[in-house]
Amino acid sequence: MFGKKDEKRFHEKLIQHSQQGLIFIWVDRQTGVNYLYTWTAQGCALTSLLGENGEVIVDPAE
Repeated sequence: MFGKKDEKRFHEKLIQHSQQGLIFIWVDRQTGVNYLYTWTAQGCALTSLLGENGEVIVDPAE
């Protein structure tokens, strides 16, 4: 399902530190879908990253 064991499914496109925690943008290498992941001491959240028109941002798959 996830390909070879030594092959990573997700690529970290961006890591940004904020005053409250960390912000990541991950890209699924197989589908190209971008995900926004935030982490703070209070918890975390994951969602697909949307563009200004409300559609999911997709990069060309590898």
